[in-house]
Amino acid sequence: MEKFKNILSRATPIPIENIDTDQIIPARFLKAISREGFGENLFRDWRYDNMNNPLPDFILNQVDKKNKILIAGRNFGCGSSREHAAWAIYDFGFRVVVSSFFADIFTNNALNNGLLTIKLNEKSLNKIFDLIKKDEKTEFNVDLENQFFSTNNGSFKESFDINSFNKTCLINGYDNIDYLNSNKESILKFEKLKKHE
Repeated sequence: MEKFKNILSRATPIPIENIDTDQIIPARFLKAISREGFGENLFRDWRYDNMNNPLPDFILNQVDKKNKILIAGRNFGCGSSREHAAWAIYDFGFRVVVSSFFADIFTNNALNNGLLTIKLNEKSLNKIFDLIKKDEKTEFNVDLENQFFSTNNGSFKESFDINSFNKTCLINGYDNIDYLNSNKESILKFEKLKKHE
């Protein structure tokens, strides 16, 4: 995985609640086994009509595709446990998803694939939507090291929680095996001590 670096980016808002994994990446696009290429079908049925023409009213067809932050309504990633949902969001270019509630399985899949999920309370989430509505050029900082999500102009700042394991993995670009290898010496030392007890 890529190492997660602090992000300064505009955000793409989708203020819809209960976005499930089939809406994120429809089941008919799950045939591939590698992680690449899923981004082009992210929110496919919301982005295109039956003739594969882009729907101009949908936000992903309007905003700069360089945006790294997705802001979503409550209960994001519910539904099936498909890991492809996290792959599609990441492959599209997002590195952070912010919501007031995530499905647990989606959160695990996201973090295991380099996609940071930031859970904020409902009041804070609504304030973010309002800030973007007032000025779509608002930029946000994601400081994983210090666990802060904030606007670049200082109008909003909120801390967020993440467990130390996921934080370490994201910062270093580790998957689960990489993490174990990074602790190899400590594990071997522990095993050696146990043998002498």
